[in-house]
Amino acid sequence: MDETFAQALRRYRGDLSQRDVARLANCGKSYVNDLEAGRRQPSRAIAASLDNALGADGYLIDLAAVPATAGVFERAAALQQGLGEHLADGPLAEASVADWEYTVDRYGRATRYRSEELLLHDLVDDLAALQRHLRRPHSAPVRRRLQVVAARFAGLMALALLKAGKKTARDWWRTGRQFAALANDRATLSWMYAQEAYQLYYDGDLHGAVELAHRSQHLAGGLPCVGPALAAPLKARAHAALHQADEVAAALADAQTALDRLDPTERIASAFGYSESQLRFHSGNAWTHLGRTRRAGEEHKRALELYTPDEHTDRALVRLDQAVCMAADGDTAGAATHAAATLTALPPAHRSALIIYRAKELAASVPRTRQVLPEMRELHEVLALPGEREDSGHGAHRAGN
Repeated sequence: MDETFAQALRRYRGDLSQRDVARLANCGKSYVNDLEAGRRQPSRAIAASLDNALGADGYLIDLAAVPATAGVFERAAALQQGLGEHLADGPLAEASVADWEYTVDRYGRATRYRSEELLLHDLVDDLAALQRHLRRPHSAPVRRRLQVVAARFAGLMALALLKAGKKTARDWWRTGRQFAALANDRATLSWMYAQEAYQLYYDGDLHGAVELAHRSQHLAGGLPCVGPALAAPLKARAHAALHQADEVAAALADAQTALDRLDPTERIASAFGYSESQLRFHSGNAWTHLGRTRRAGEEHKRALELYTPDEHTDRALVRLDQAVCMAADGDTAGAATHAAATLTALPPAHRSALIIYRAKELAASVPRTRQVLPEMRELHEVLALPGEREDSGHGAHRAGN
């Protein structure tokens, strides 16, 4: 592909006049003249019209997509895009639909160990490709499966945006719910409401969080699925923040029941699963809120035993809850040291706004007379280190945590 679009257009025009080509391609003569002179670059639509009119078999389209002067990586990207659009124009094979389902499940697992910034870029690219398929007609079963995939992608987008501190996460929850409703998929819709409940919880709307969690449980009905397993411990944590101890115990019992009913394939470390490690973390957090430090400590210990080393976010949050309990028991210096060590041990990409916010909550809860401790000064110094991402306060929190 050494010639330019202008050179190829002149060659394919042959004995035809520019006026003839303009008429065939439904564009202006002066536009064709500018293209041949290299003064303008054609849009993809015009390139397709000219290619069809002159019988170039896609050659003009390819030249328009990437200039002859482009490097090999740009040309490769343009080629891949063209092939993807060609595939999107036809019906999806069973293997292709299954691949989309695998892809979104793989992203769900990746939320446990990848930073939201890296995840977000990949999600956007794959969602753009999925969108092209959604525009095409499909059989009812294929369309329903693609709608479920789209709903789950939308939920992952919301989670990533939440952790990045972007308020636009709310729009993605709505999009996800709409796709799940179109597919009439109760399990996915229940999951969506449960995850969104976490956003309200971290925004301080505890009653709203409980309402969405209850909605998740209601939609699931008797269906054993992840939504109720996520919703019940969220209700426990909200009730704990409201100092409603009886409701906490009942919600945690519901959470254990919901977890026990899950299929083993859903008791996994994934945004689309719920695991024993998460329940221990969430239970410990609820007891921490209630000031039941001994009970909380048992849950913290078990959670850290169950989490893998690369589950950075949840492990850090558990350790920060441990620090809160230490402070509640009167060991301010030990709490500050434990929190500072937790933050410094985190890889920079995982020092998310959620974790920084939790640590700052702990620091702010220490009485003024104890703020002068050397350990507290060290904690404040660690909190001031660069690398934290606090774009919009509470909105930075990660649903499911």
